[in-house]
Amino acid sequence: MYSFSSRIRYSETDSQGKITLASILDYFQDCSTFHSEELGVGVEYLMEQELAWVLTSWQIEVKNYPKMGEKVFVKTWPYGFQGFFGYRNFTMENERGEFLAYANSVWVLLDLKRARPTKLPAEMKEKYELSAQLPMESGSRKIELPEVMEKRESFPVYKYHIDTNHHVNNGKYVSMAQEYLPSGFRTGKMRAEYRKAAVYGDMIYPFVAAEQEKVTVNLADEAGKPYAIVELEGKDDSIR
Repeated sequence: MYSFSSRIRYSETDSQGKITLASILDYFQDCSTFHSEELGVGVEYLMEQELAWVLTSWQIEVKNYPKMGEKVFVKTWPYGFQGFFGYRNFTMENERGEFLAYANSVWVLLDLKRARPTKLPAEMKEKYELSAQLPMESGSRKIELPEVMEKRESFPVYKYHIDTNHHVNNGKYVSMAQEYLPSGFRTGKMRAEYRKAAVYGDMIYPFVAAEQEKVTVNLADEAGKPYAIVELEGKDDSIR
């Protein structure tokens, strides 16, 4: 298990002074990156080996959105490896040890030279210590698209969307999807499925379906095939 502490920064908050969902994703992603770096199998190592961890799905639940200045503790641990898949949990806690948010994630190790998934090398696998899977509601990593979705205006992939793998960072897709949420909507649960990588210069064609307290966004190519699908479910506003 790896953990680090932080305080919620002003730059990470929304118009109500609370952390954004995108910032929670950034904390989780940073935590897993710090973990791999500490073990000596981080970004530079992966580049040298022509490998990359590619996220295939997120499942996140947010219980409370902390305010600017609040201290938080972020933790992550892998709980399993199977073939070219890696499974990892995350938590964000307050100073009292209460869960603010937690997540499950599924990753694939990609051989960049052959452009296909590859089995985790033994030297990498032995670096990670597995812990028990977090007991949380577990949904399918595959998201079924609603039959009827409204097409919205397309937009390009910009340079600020791109990460070290040279494609759109997983968190950026979630930020894109949040543009289609109704006013006052605060996410309690989020699922994201990543099907193919969009790169700089690609066009994103959004398709949106709103069903009561749930919004599903298909961020697709010109043919309507998804780059990523994001499902956002509203939370009880009586909980901060």
